[in-house]
Amino acid sequence: MNKQQVIGGTVHQLPKDLKKSLVDDPSTLVVWNSLTPLARNEWICWVETVKMAETRDRHIGRVHSDLAKGKRRPCCWSGCAHRERNGK
Repeated sequence: MNKQQVIGGTVHQLPKDLKKSLVDDPSTLVVWNSLTPLARNEWICWVETVKMAETRDRHIGRVHSDLAKGKRRPCCWSGCAHRERNGK
């Protein structure tokens, strides 16, 4: 795998701003690429569900800080409502 490759989720396409932030931070990118597809999908949906740009920026920052702390999924969030509950 190329170190610049960024893997997306299962339902959601990886948004450009989140992808750029991951590419700009190689240590977070390694953790990101080690996540399961469903976990990556949860992070992507969590970033995309907010409406205000400043909140989205904070969410992208939290992706980095939470992954650095060892968290594998967004905390205190009900999960992606866009995927089927059978895991697909």
